[in-house]
This record gives sequence, structure tokens and C-alpha cells, in this order.
Amino acid sequence: MDVPDKPVEVDPRLMRASDADRDRIADQLREALAEGRLTAEEHAERLDIVYQAKTYAELAPVVADLPGAGAPAPAAPQPVRHDLPAPQAGSPNLVAILSGAERKGRWLVEPHTNVVTVLGGVELDLRQAVLAQREVTINITAVLGGVSITVPPGVRVLNSVTSVMGGCSLPSDDTVGPDAPVIRLTGMALLGGIDVKRLNADATTDSAAIVGRDFHARQRSLHREFREKQRAVHREFREQQRELRRQRRTR
Repeated sequence: MDVPDKPVEVDPRLMRASDADRDRIADQLREALAEGRLTAEEHAERLDIVYQAKTYAELAPVVADLPGAGAPAPAAPQPVRHDLPAPQAGSPNLVAILSGAERKGRWLVEPHTNVVTVLGGVELDLRQAVLAQREVTINITAVLGGVSITVPPGVRVLNSVTSVMGGCSLPSDDTVGPDAPVIRLTGMALLGGIDVKRLNADATTDSAAIVGRDFHARQRSLHREFREKQRAVHREFREQQRELRRQRRTR
């Protein structure tokens, strides 16, 4: 009499991890970094392991020594979570010439992002974004244009932008730890403006609209100032030309 084969039992820890699982562990690591439980180097090393992990067994050791971590392997297959989608990786370059561009939602902020706007506008919303590393750099070139950046609480923003008849507005620093995530701004604002606001992820659309109105009002003011200075330069040039013609006639 043949004995039927027993079904093969699969160890849940060997099941393939999803993008949502990896993002969940990455969120735990980011919280541990903000609380001072991990150094910046440890956070970077563990984050590399997380995004290279293929199974739950590879994810478990990453957070095993952190409070409330628990084992990431489920006892049974779990449905895919739709409330925490994987970050969308896009081009690290955003260009807006006589137009607008935006990036919002759950997106992956590369270590270095380039933003260029000429007579245009760019909006970056980082409240649901995932940073590729603890410190990222956003290099901005704003010529007669504007860049609006929204960051969540607990993120430090460092400004190294050179302003030429332009400006960069930053919110007050609300971070308490030296290992807080850092967004470093570099580049140049030539007759342009960079506006950084700090808002909670659940901020109302009314708050966002007020921020947008303030930002565009500053942009209109910069444009008016530019036109006035341009007219002054033209008047001075015409005066110089008239003076040159007068000198030639008197010779």
C-alpha cells in the first residue's frame, strides 16, 4: 500500500519579503536613529542590508536588538499592504523652464538631487518621502523661478545656497538629536526664491494652500523687483550713451 506523500512545510522565515516589509523595517531603523539607539554609520549599514534582503530570515537580525522589533516573519502568508506602498524611484533631476514640476507622495530621495528652474516653479513634498541615506543633498539652480520644499517635523535643513538678488527661507530647527535626518540645500538662487516649510503629514489642504499663496506672493515681489532694477539699468545705459554723444559733439 502506497503511503501518500506528506505536504512539504515551508518555514515562514524563508518566505520572500515584499517591498512593504522592507520599508517597514527601514522605518524602524529611522526611528531608532532619531532616538539615538543607532549611530549614523550603523543606520547606513543596516539600511543597505534591508534593501538587499530577499527573505524574512535576512530581515530579522537587522532589528533584533531594537525595542519592540519582534520577528518580521509572519506565521502565515500576509496580504500585501496597500497603505504603505514602496517608494517610487524617479529621475534625480527635475527641470522646470517656463513651466512647473512637482514630486510628492511616497518617493525615494536619492543621495543627490538636482533641481533647475528658469522662470518656472518646482514643488518638493518630503513628508512621505524615504531618504536613501541619513543626509541627502538637493542642489538647486533657481533663475527667476521658485522652489517650494515641504519637510516633516524632526528633519534638519541646512542651507548652503548662494543668493544673488534672491532668497532662501527656512523654518526653525525643531530637531533634538545630532543623528536626525539631514537635508542639505546647495546651489544658487539668482533673482529667484527657495521656500522651505515644516508641516505634519496630516496637515490640511488649507495650510498647504496658505503656504503656496505666501510662496507665490514672494515670487511676484521678486519679479517686480527684477523689472525695476532692469529698467534702472536701461536708464543708466541710455544716460551713458547720451553723454558719449554729447562729448563727441563738443570735440
